[in-house]
Amino acid sequence: MLKGKNIYLRVVDIDDATTLFLWENNPDNWKISHTEVPFSMTAIHELVENQSEIRKYGQLRFMICKLESDFSVGTIDLFDTNFQHGFASVGILIAEEKERRKGYAKEALQLLITYCSEILQLRNLKCNIHDDNEASCRLFEEVGFQLIGTKLNWLRYKNNYYDEKEYQLCLNEQ
Repeated sequence: MLKGKNIYLRVVDIDDATTLFLWENNPDNWKISHTEVPFSMTAIHELVENQSEIRKYGQLRFMICKLESDFSVGTIDLFDTNFQHGFASVGILIAEEKERRKGYAKEALQLLITYCSEILQLRNLKCNIHDDNEASCRLFEEVGFQLIGTKLNWLRYKNNYYDEKEYQLCLNEQ
């Protein structure tokens, strides 16, 4: 468990399957998750099993939980992890809409950055964000990620095309 001031991160477990099922199957989240069809509960169970062994599967999902109540507000993920070259991609979702804009995502991201640098000994993190997701762009910039490029008309959602911004954080420059 990674503990912060207001939240903590814990690895997903099978008891989170129903919550993840609801979050992953919420069409409001599909744009950022690149989901096209609903997930089955079997697929969610496989996701949970594969999201807890980063060295084997290259991915790791943490639940973002409020310290005061243990209530899960979202997830933060490492994926496409490459230990040989020392990098991983980051994704974050505050799934509970009433819990957004309270600083939980920033705190979770800061905890994850420390974990990646000190424990996993990664050298670089990256993230890709729809260019119209200004809140996410601001979040990643606030913790030190730098915009390294924009892919034009890269992502399609509901027959509209969006540019995708790519950000990088060099951990050894922190």
